[in-house]
Amino acid sequence: MADKEKTAADVKAAESEEKKPAAKEKKQKSGLLDRFSRFIRENKSELKKVVWYSREDTIRSTVLVVVAIAVFSIVISSLDFAFSSALLAIGRLI
Repeated sequence: MADKEKTAADVKAAESEEKKPAAKEKKQKSGLLDRFSRFIRENKSELKKVVWYSREDTIRSTVLVVVAIAVFSIVISSLDFAFSSALLAIGRLI
């Protein structure tokens, strides 16, 4: 119970804090040049954290993507040709 009781000093300290006007901190807006230079600095520091792949890994991945695009292009073109031919054949029958 003694822990929950406020002493006279605590009450006075709380009252003095309430009476103090809240100091408003006005942040001065930085200029466009300052913001741009900070942006560049932050980007530069973030790019240092990036793990860059080796040249061989990049080439291998690029070749894989090009081959996959070629294969999917052939498959989609074949299906398109087959479906359009089928629809034309059905149209001739009707």
